[in-house]
Amino acid sequence: GGPVDFTLTGVEGEIDFDTFGCKVFKGSPNTPDWRQATQYFERKFYENDKFLLPDGKNITIWGFEDTLKSKGQNIYPSPIIRVTEGDMVHVKLTQGKGTHTIHHHGIEPSTMNDGVGHVSFEVEQSYIYQWQPSQAGTWFYHCHKNTVLHFEYGMFGLLVVDPPKRSDGRIPAFKGGPVYDVEAVWVADDMDPRWHTLHQEAGLCGEDAGLNIFKPRYFFVSGVPNTRTMVDPRVAVNARHGDKILIRLLNASYSVLSVFFEKFDVTVISIDGHSLNKPWNRPITYKKGERIELATATRHDIWIDTSTFGLNTTQTVVENVRFEYQDWITRKVHNETTTVPYNLGISRTTITLRPRV
Repeated sequence: GGPVDFTLTGVEGEIDFDTFGCKVFKGSPNTPDWRQATQYFERKFYENDKFLLPDGKNITIWGFEDTLKSKGQNIYPSPIIRVTEGDMVHVKLTQGKGTHTIHHHGIEPSTMNDGVGHVSFEVEQSYIYQWQPSQAGTWFYHCHKNTVLHFEYGMFGLLVVDPPKRSDGRIPAFKGGPVYDVEAVWVADDMDPRWHTLHQEAGLCGEDAGLNIFKPRYFFVSGVPNTRTMVDPRVAVNARHGDKILIRLLNASYSVLSVFFEKFDVTVISIDGHSLNKPWNRPITYKKGERIELATATRHDIWIDTSTFGLNTTQTVVENVRFEYQDWITRKVHNETTTVPYNLGISRTTITLRPRV
């Protein structure tokens, strides 16, 4: 009981309707409970008004630049943050336009470091987020100011937490989980160009910005438009017969995402960063052609053991994978009657198995 000591929180005083939803606290404080980091990252806001779409048009996207490893590169989706379970992690956010935050989705830090401005603060100039992951898995990070709009702008990236190495030096998918020879990252996204013309605070203070209307016209996997996902190495997977493949899949679209593997049985071994493992649950095997369905922000770790398929290992085998982006209400593929390939809510890619030399 008793009054709240707001100095122990990320806010400046008692929260009311305005400070929670509209006039959120802003600042660039020092990180409380500072500890020495074992992993350090930097992310700086970027705006790219020349992002090229498959029809030759430009659209404005926002994201986080990695100023340590890829300075000056406006990568979409934003660069992966990768750490090991138990690391003390610092992520420095530097602003470039207005206030923003970084929320490390699924990680459970202190309130000051959670990056949800409504219950902490929005970063004015810079801030170092501190957190320590306790569980290996596939997560992601994103701006949590006017979240639904800034996420659509492109302010997100994958976050991977690895378990410690095994005694043989290999890294499993999670502690006690299977090892893998090949890793792939698939981040599905869609874009409604109208949203990318809105002001960054549209709808933030209760006005109707039309954010209930979402009509995607472009579809991507890992930043690659659906017209090139069959061959682009950021999406297409290359492996050898007998390899174990781990696919980290994030649905960053505002569609229901359905994924189909044409020839292979695959196993989902983790959902939203939580392993499907004894004693509480178990992995889910999907037979070839079965639908794997993900809602927005859902992550699946998909494990494929190619040694179990009984294939002719002297020949190259190509598996076809299809992504369907479906309307939340009608559950129909977006723009399913269009004759324009890049407007159709379907992406395709391949997994190619080659003989071992």
